[in-house]
Amino acid sequence: MASLNLRSLSLLLILALASCYMIPTYAQLTTDFYDRICPQALPIIRSVLHRAIHRERRMGASLLRLHFHDCFVNGCDGSVLLDDTPTFTGEKTAFPNINSIRGFEVVDEIKAAVDKVCKRPVVSCADILAVAARDSVAILGGPLFHYPVLLGRRDARTASRDAANMNLPPPFFNFSQLVTNFQSHGLNLKDLVVLSGGHTIGLARCTTFRDRLYNDTDMDHSFRASLTCTCPRTGGDDNLAPLDFTPARVDTNYYSALIKKKGLLHSDQELFRGDGGESDRLVKRYSKNVFAFAKDFGASMIKMGNIKPLTGYEGEIRINCRKVN
Repeated sequence: MASLNLRSLSLLLILALASCYMIPTYAQLTTDFYDRICPQALPIIRSVLHRAIHRERRMGASLLRLHFHDCFVNGCDGSVLLDDTPTFTGEKTAFPNINSIRGFEVVDEIKAAVDKVCKRPVVSCADILAVAARDSVAILGGPLFHYPVLLGRRDARTASRDAANMNLPPPFFNFSQLVTNFQSHGLNLKDLVVLSGGHTIGLARCTTFRDRLYNDTDMDHSFRASLTCTCPRTGGDDNLAPLDFTPARVDTNYYSALIKKKGLLHSDQELFRGDGGESDRLVKRYSKNVFAFAKDFGASMIKMGNIKPLTGYEGEIRINCRKVN
């Protein structure tokens, strides 16, 4: 029998992984939503993403974060993309987002390419965020991280800075605060631990980890010393440090770092406190088993990606992701 080439092996692996997921039904969302109205939509999104991530590897992490920050504020409705207007102050200037979330130009690029190939605006900005998050982790992590995405969301016509300030968990939250925050969005402890694994890619600003660097006691001494030049006690607020040792590759190093007390953010290290609790056990499991991490990450992303979606005649399909029609 002729040997399969790499492309064929990747396809078989994706199909095998898809069979592992029990795909729930949320409102009117389906995995094949665009199959008839614009079958080219998802391939075009992935194509644009490949180019964007080739230009800047960090962009994958930025787009994953955009989806998270969208879903945690009034549901996955594309509201995070809206610019301020005379009638509302949007989420971009909320404390967790200002000078932090990015990737809007890539979303614009995807939207233009999708609308062109579909010959009309049928793909929502909220769906673009969901697919871009999935494709980003798959591009940076390989076929293991290609999970099915439910589609058919519509876009919000408003946004709220106050809601963003209230609902997005800050990097200084302790364990119980993190659990409570995730529970308020219908997510459990396992979801918290596995979705935090999104920090396997990307960088963080000095302002997000300075307090941990100079005040926390559960930090490896050599790791602390390596960060003091990047993040001094004063100044350098926008200096960047990697969230784990391989910030451009989706892997399990994030969890391995937590076990060694090398979590960059206070909220990250709170997931492994050495008390033998369920969170500790999950961190240890994922640090040793990339297949378990990939499977559970996909399941939790599907769950998070379907927090209060707008469907049917709710909302709209935006022509420009930055403003309402």
